[in-house]
Amino acid sequence: MAERDRPYKMAEQPKRKKSHSKRQERPHRKQERPKPRRQPSEEQSEDSDLIYGRRPVLAALESDRQLNRIWITSRLRYDSHFHSLVGQAKAKGTAIDEVEFRRLNQITQGANHQGVAAQVAPHTYKDLTDLIAEAKSRSNQPVLVVGDSISDPHNLGAIIRTAEAFGAQGLVIPQRRAAGVTSTVMKVAAGALENFSVSRVVNLSRALEELKASGFWIYGTAAQGSQPLHQVKFSDLVTLVVGSEEKGLSLLTQRHCDALVSIPLAGKTPSLNASVAASIALYEVYRQRRSDISRADAHKIL
Repeated sequence: MAERDRPYKMAEQPKRKKSHSKRQERPHRKQERPKPRRQPSEEQSEDSDLIYGRRPVLAALESDRQLNRIWITSRLRYDSHFHSLVGQAKAKGTAIDEVEFRRLNQITQGANHQGVAAQVAPHTYKDLTDLIAEAKSRSNQPVLVVGDSISDPHNLGAIIRTAEAFGAQGLVIPQRRAAGVTSTVMKVAAGALENFSVSRVVNLSRALEELKASGFWIYGTAAQGSQPLHQVKFSDLVTLVVGSEEKGLSLLTQRHCDALVSIPLAGKTPSLNASVAASIALYEVYRQRRSDISRADAHKIL
């Protein structure tokens, strides 16, 4: 038989002797590391309807907002600012729990609660049409803010706080790829949401078209804007659009703007934080409106 026609035969392996060692008989188990504690995401915190901190909770109490439960330290409960309001909330069915400081640490997961936290109903967004009607009823020259995919809840909260402080009537945000009104936003807004309406829309472009049809002029803030902010005359009904933290205004949003405005910078920093840019633009609108009022008052005196 030729060498290449020989059938292949596997080499016999030597038989291993069985060991009677208990250590070897025991099956090997891989030690599992303890899983890290999962931190709640922004979506989870949005569903947890928890607000904390003295100013946000106090603002919710003063605005007669429905609270399901309040956790408060005994020292703060009998504070002159909280005592009567907590009593009124209890009379309306709110559960009041006097707890230790460390219990509040657990409830808020170590946040700066300042001795009080409250569980509220999820934030109620206002319909855009209703928001526009409300803004017009509150001012002859209303100002609305639109956030184009603001993803950082701290930025969103800061924008809300500044917008309310400078007399704007409301905010419009998209449902997708953007932060909603979470407990973090409420905390940063420091009570401003109790006097400030927010509308959450499915399609931001359609919302801008509805604002235009209602008589609003759309001004978008952009690093490469066509006009410096201080050279633009903000008259009539104003909608100020602020872009996202990373990409700014989308091209589609820019097409829906009547004008793009930029903030002149003197340093080497190429751009500003979204909430900072919104604050500067809102102040410029506020400053022009105040100047117009001062001139009108001066003419009346003369």
